[in-house]
Amino acid sequence: MMKKFVKLTTTLALVALLGACQQNGESARKNASEIQKENTVQNANTKASMGEGKTQYPLTIKTWGSDGSELETVYTKSPEKVLAVYQGSIETLLALGLEDRIVAASGLDNAVPENQKAGFSKLNYLTEFAPSLEKATSLEPDMIFSWGSLFGEKTLGNAKDWVDKKVNIYVNSNTRRVKDGEKRISTLENEYTDILNIGKIFDVQSKAEAIVKDMQDTIKKVIDKTKDMKEKPSVLVLENEKDAFRNYGSNTLGGDMVTKLGGQLKNADVAKLGKEDLIAANPDVIFVVYMPYEGDDAEKVKQENLDKILKDESLASLNAIKNKRVVPIFLSEMYASATRTKDGIISFAKGLYPSIDLGMDK
Repeated sequence: MMKKFVKLTTTLALVALLGACQQNGESARKNASEIQKENTVQNANTKASMGEGKTQYPLTIKTWGSDGSELETVYTKSPEKVLAVYQGSIETLLALGLEDRIVAASGLDNAVPENQKAGFSKLNYLTEFAPSLEKATSLEPDMIFSWGSLFGEKTLGNAKDWVDKKVNIYVNSNTRRVKDGEKRISTLENEYTDILNIGKIFDVQSKAEAIVKDMQDTIKKVIDKTKDMKEKPSVLVLENEKDAFRNYGSNTLGGDMVTKLGGQLKNADVAKLGKEDLIAANPDVIFVVYMPYEGDDAEKVKQENLDKILKDESLASLNAIKNKRVVPIFLSEMYASATRTKDGIISFAKGLYPSIDLGMDK
């Protein structure tokens, strides 16, 4: 019963967040671009900000409040008691070798990568998927690292309240709450920003920079390998829903990955697609999003999602089906993906260019 309850809680939390985050169309980019600029890691400045050396405290970092507004945090030293909530937050800290700084962790949908399991085994992993304010307070953290949706009344509490109590918070930039009337833009640059900022906060810049450079170099390698292609493939990135498909367009992280790799997004500004829309778009490649949770048969979940397209007779005319270009993509690799971002880049690249030897593996 407890396993079912935890899984249901996990699912509801993720569905609620995805519903809030997946908004397509033109966007008021001001807030997102400003915060990236203030942290000196926008496209033009990422290279310049890397290699800055040792962190000088006090360090000011801008992140996001519970209402989606910018929130300034000041670090007088490297945090020592971090509460890490959700997959990407935990894995980012582990990838940077910071397991000894984690006072508690929670919110895993899946097991951490093999190379992080030794570090994870040392953690105080909580039974609550999303700790309550009371539980979080009892841990006496000096920093909380999580998704924007989890800084709410029924979970971790208000982000600014924590900062006012001298407990810093950091929100994954691609999960911040969106203000009324604002459209979300989730980008690779935001993922780079987060990793580099965490590197600065904990004075492990060289490790953070190496991770980000590896991601950037992977994209560059794909672009170089495919530079002589006259036509790049047209693409849809779809998630099965009850009566339609969720479309990961140009303002989503998955869409940004595809675009950066040279793919041409179809229906780039549309959030939902019906079967008629899918037939009309007729993309060269369809990426099908799937998400198994802890205890699920991952291969079964993946195949079930693929079959909703592959075995639908009304879609049999699609070029992607006829040419066997319907490709699975793991949600955690292309949605607030943190240190799994490279895996997402590789998965998309292989699906886009199956006939080209890209010379890369996860």
